[in-house]
Amino acid sequence: MRLSELQTGQKGYVTRVLGHGAFRKRMIEMGFVRGREVKVLLHAPLKDPIKYLIMGYEVALRTSEADMVEVVPEGDDTSADPSKSTLVKNTSIQEEEEEYANPQERLHSLSHTIRVAFIGNPNCGKTSLFNAASGAKEHVGNYSGVTVDAKYGKMKYKDYNFQIVDLPGTYSLASYSPEELYVRDYLRTQTPDVIVNVVDSSNLERNLYLTTELIDMDRSMVIALNMYDELRASGAVLDFEGLGGMIGVPIVPTVSKTGEGVHKLFDTVIDVYERRDPRVRHIHVSLGHDLEKAVTVIKDRLKKEQDIDKNFSPRYIAIKLLERDPEAESLIKNLADRDEILALRDQQVKALETMGKEDITSSIANHKYGFIAGALAEMMSPGKEANHESTRLIDALVTNKLLGFPLFFMIMFLIFWATFALGQYPMDWIESVVSWLSDFVQGIMPEGVFKDLVCDGIIGGVGSVIVFLPNILILYFCISFMEDSGYMARAAFIMDKVMHRIGLHGKSFIPLVMGFGCNVPAVMSARAIESRSSRIITILINPFMSCSARLPIYVLMIGTFFSTSAAPFVFIGIYLIGILVAVITAKLMRKFAFKKDETPFVMELPPYRVPTLKALLRHTWGKGEQYLKKMGGIILVACIIVWFLDYYPRPVKVEPVAQEIMAEPQQSITAQPQDAAETATAVAVEPVVEKASPDVYPQDSYLRMVGKAITPVMEPIGFHWQATVAALAGVPAKEIVVSTLGVLYTNNEATDDNTLGAKLRANNPTTGRPDFDMASALSFMVFILLYCPCIATFTAISRECGSWKYGLFSAAYNTAVAWVIALVVFNVAKIFM
Repeated sequence: MRLSELQTGQKGYVTRVLGHGAFRKRMIEMGFVRGREVKVLLHAPLKDPIKYLIMGYEVALRTSEADMVEVVPEGDDTSADPSKSTLVKNTSIQEEEEEYANPQERLHSLSHTIRVAFIGNPNCGKTSLFNAASGAKEHVGNYSGVTVDAKYGKMKYKDYNFQIVDLPGTYSLASYSPEELYVRDYLRTQTPDVIVNVVDSSNLERNLYLTTELIDMDRSMVIALNMYDELRASGAVLDFEGLGGMIGVPIVPTVSKTGEGVHKLFDTVIDVYERRDPRVRHIHVSLGHDLEKAVTVIKDRLKKEQDIDKNFSPRYIAIKLLERDPEAESLIKNLADRDEILALRDQQVKALETMGKEDITSSIANHKYGFIAGALAEMMSPGKEANHESTRLIDALVTNKLLGFPLFFMIMFLIFWATFALGQYPMDWIESVVSWLSDFVQGIMPEGVFKDLVCDGIIGGVGSVIVFLPNILILYFCISFMEDSGYMARAAFIMDKVMHRIGLHGKSFIPLVMGFGCNVPAVMSARAIESRSSRIITILINPFMSCSARLPIYVLMIGTFFSTSAAPFVFIGIYLIGILVAVITAKLMRKFAFKKDETPFVMELPPYRVPTLKALLRHTWGKGEQYLKKMGGIILVACIIVWFLDYYPRPVKVEPVAQEIMAEPQQSITAQPQDAAETATAVAVEPVVEKASPDVYPQDSYLRMVGKAITPVMEPIGFHWQATVAALAGVPAKEIVVSTLGVLYTNNEATDDNTLGAKLRANNPTTGRPDFDMASALSFMVFILLYCPCIATFTAISRECGSWKYGLFSAAYNTAVAWVIALVVFNVAKIFM
């Protein structure tokens, strides 16, 4: 907790002082060091400032200053859960609770906890390094915008607990893109102990620009010189020790894909944290005489403000004010002398403009790049550019105006073919196992409701979905290869003109392709699009991209009603319908809802890299693991609910009235003794009461009632009540559609084949014909493709667009479009099929 949260009379132990520079140095000099006891003596009448007792003397701190000191309260022996610290209370990190015998043990643990933030450009291998360090399984994509949110991990090393955060890739700390704003806000509100600035060794000049901005912030930092193997392979020689000494930041070479240098990196992080690395010193990246003079004037004025944000250095704020950065202006908006500071800024800008420096931002960037170029010229001998040459050769093929598009569509066709054709074999194996399990359970369990639940609800429902796991793994493996190799960025490059014609941006293509995997991260990755209107349009059309959750539906319907030779064409046709609807929707939105804006197409095309099989398999299995977790979570629960609603109410049995039937005497043809014959004639004939079997009057289940109520709306597109119910069940998650069909058709006795496809082809006992045919199967797939997004995607749309109205619009608009297009597809298909 923070020192400001202690109550009067309460004691605590200092664990760390946040902030930077002069403020932090001053606090440490006053005795606020780790392990020191501090006691709250009293609060001022207006609750601010607060008087404390530390090291035998009294000191008064304002609440804003006390809020920069973390403490462990005396008598707090509950938990060392860092997620409960105010430092990370707004983050998603979840740490295991650990019990401590006394506050001193907890103090030792917290004082040996180092918060590390990984910051770097896109494509610098930052997330790979994060995975190598923390053991996390985050996806690594070779293009901008993969990491769209902070990822958290933890590790123990040399008696230290590391809390590691992988921040979104960003080229600078301006307020231009959502990634830049996110990183800046994190550094302001969370204050990591040490920043690991990950730079790409093969592109040092561009990567080190972000480093100069972090130097301006005056933060504890270590540079991870990542992909160092590529620099060595090129023949270049870099004196990284000399470069680190020049800029005052230790530099450690690393190779994230092999783990080389990771231990050395964290050894250095510990040394920097403990303030025992002699290379650490604060420097100023020179901006030239005129700019430095203007920065100094504003910086000195900011230093006089007691309430200035202490998470950023005055120099950094002064530079950003000169650039007219809106986020920097918001840092001083609550100062009493805000107008005076802004007037001073305007005065300095005007003076610079009279000297010919019309674009202050460009002048600052030019001086920083000049500083970087000078440092590298002194410390580095360049080598060959073999990797870049190979990249240019590949690009000459895949971005060729004649071959680029055919290659792209051929690759997509091969992916769909592999997903369907290669996935069929393991799919058949899993299907046979599920069928065997169902028969086995049927044979050993006694009749009753519980047996019906297990066989029809759980095995029939979950088993009908789990068989599609191989198809999903193949699809994710292929998409991961495209991302990790760098080809996805080229796809965006060749598609930019097409995207531009529908009012979007080449960068919009990447979130749309990612939507083939899952719409939720695809919606979030749209943050990389700078234009708000283009970003919102991209988000709203993303659900039309067929995610992997819909894949089991296509595999089921296409495999059941279409031949193997026709399957890939039907497959790609379904995907093309989604793309076409997305294109039309984007054009309509750009024309009627959002003012057209021209944003520059500025996107890095990273060099091609051969993805490691380990990384591909790890990411692919990570998605498979998520799918299996859904099996035991939302899909299992949904199957049980669907089974219950379809099972009850049970049929009503009505007992008929008993009938009396007069029995006729039996005539014996066998000779009887005389006395027996006489006895027989004396027997009176008695009536026999025959009890007829009870009549069973079936009644509709709850699910059938709902389906029949809505089916009149869905009948024009070829839906029967089972299809309607399955579509409704798919609103929470699209995977539930197949499991619902599995539950509804488990009791179909028209076929001995246990597979769901065979049950769909079989005649319905009521109607005498199958519920699905080619036309209705196509209509069903098109409707499921286009109708309202799942709840997770709905939430992501609302959050990323900033309002629930966008999520509600997506649900209503998509469902209406789905019905109209399914109607057209159904009626056209009935003519030709």
